[in-house]
Parts: sequence; structure tokens; C-alpha cells
Amino acid sequence: MGQAETFEHTADLGLRVIAGDLADLFETAAAGLFDVVVANRVDVRDGDQERVELAADSPEDLLLAWLNELIFRCETRHRLYRRFAVTVRDGGRHLEATIWGEPIDRERHVLDHEVKAATHHGLRVEAHNDGWIAEVILDI
Repeated sequence: MGQAETFEHTADLGLRVIAGDLADLFETAAAGLFDVVVANRVDVRDGDQERVELAADSPEDLLLAWLNELIFRCETRHRLYRRFAVTVRDGGRHLEATIWGEPIDRERHVLDHEVKAATHHGLRVEAHNDGWIAEVILDI
């Protein structure tokens, strides 16, 4: 799996992701997102699975759609996600994924940040060395 780290950005929070390929980039970005949402993502059980399919005009737009879909599901279904298996096709314009998680349990899960959205501000997805790098600002 790739690497995700956060960086400060005014009142928001930046997420920088480095990975070997686009699928890994999207999986790592999702993991990084939920590391921001829940302080103990390792304690989120991966018993339930859901399918996600998205299309966009570019890898940047697809990454935003992916992260915002995960935020939407977290908020509306009151769920946290721990594991992500992603396939990216068509040059980064189509995504199929399986995600695993469980309902939020406030006795076990330490909720850290409420992420409202992934934003276009400062967004980048680029081939980098032998892999990919992405930066996205999270509205918290």
C-alpha cells in the first residue's frame, strides 16, 4: 500500500498521497481519509462490504468523486470504512471498488474530525517517479 500524510492548510486539512499505481493511490487516499475521520481506524471492523462504481472526466475529478462518495456514505449511513479494493480504468476516469466497514460505534470508535468534503482547491493527481502523487484539501 502507498503512503498518506496530512498537512496543515489554513482552516482545512491537506492530504498528500504517494502510491505505486492509480488503484493504490485511490485505496491509500481512502485509508488516509478515514485516518482523519477516526483516530483508531485499525479498530473498525471490516465485516460488511459495499460496492462503489464511479466515472469522471479526469483522474483528479475521479479522486474527488471517490472521496466525496466515501464521506457521503459515512455521513448518511453512519458508517466507518477500514478496507478498500479499487480498480481504476480508462486512464483514471472509471473506478470500481469494494469497501468494507461497519456502523459507527461510539463506545469503540474514536471520532477525530468531521470531514465535510474533499475540495477542488489545490487538487493535483500526477505521475511521479515510478508511481503517482496526489494532494487534496479536506474541508473540516
